[in-house]
Amino acid sequence: MSNKGFLILAQNNKDVDYIKQAYALALSIKFSQTTYNSVSLVTNDIVPEEYAIAFDSILPIPWEDSAKDSDWKIENRWKLYHVTPYEETIVLDSDMLLLEDISSWWKYLENYDLKFCSKIKNYKSDSIKQDTIHRKAFIANNLPNVYFALHYFKKSDFAHDFYKTLEFVVNNWEYCYGQFAPNEYQNWLSIDLASAIAIEILDISCNVTDLNGPLEFIHMKPAIQGWALTPSKWQDTVHSLFTNSGELLIANIKQFKLFHYVEKDFITPVILSKLRNLADARR
Repeated sequence: MSNKGFLILAQNNKDVDYIKQAYALALSIKFSQTTYNSVSLVTNDIVPEEYAIAFDSILPIPWEDSAKDSDWKIENRWKLYHVTPYEETIVLDSDMLLLEDISSWWKYLENYDLKFCSKIKNYKSDSIKQDTIHRKAFIANNLPNVYFALHYFKKSDFAHDFYKTLEFVVNNWEYCYGQFAPNEYQNWLSIDLASAIAIEILDISCNVTDLNGPLEFIHMKPAIQGWALTPSKWQDTVHSLFTNSGELLIANIKQFKLFHYVEKDFITPVILSKLRNLADARR
């Protein structure tokens, strides 16, 4: 197995098949990446045999499943450092697709122990300097604008310290929110906010974020697409097309690199079939 790879944590709930999403992401990695395309899945769920072949390893969630009664399955995410099989890891949310080769990211990231994405774009490639709709607690408490959905870590004391601090914040989130995010108080556990607080506790924001770095993704939350009226679903407003060659068009605009589709019904049987064909062609 490569010493560099992608790690996805996926746990199904009663409404969403996150394992299928992780499978689609793994297929997109297999067809789009030329240098490093090893993918590992962290889950306690049953993985269908047809999905399992897309992963280089399937790893159980270590220790007790802290998220078994949770809908969003956030409580286990601090465990990723401890379970990864790689020396260098890029963590991705399951509801993403990797559309282009990002080998240059690895070259940049190898100079660091821990790096978070702190910038996003909408489908028109407009940079979203600050998500004022969903990130009120970040703004009101002057916390680092990090996205756990895309981050990198190297096996190191520095990254280990972050993840141990994240463990504390996740397991004591109400206390930590009261101490570090009392303004615009958010009454639910968010891994992004928990990560921002862990970074604040350690005072490492300058070390783990870089607005001039390459880490970014297209975020499809409807409220940040620049529409006059915000729909409940972006798919109700714009058309999407995933081509046989692996290009994704939203309203006839080509999407680049990493695409965070957010809406759980985006991955259709047609898209899965095309992803399988593309991945098989690269084997």
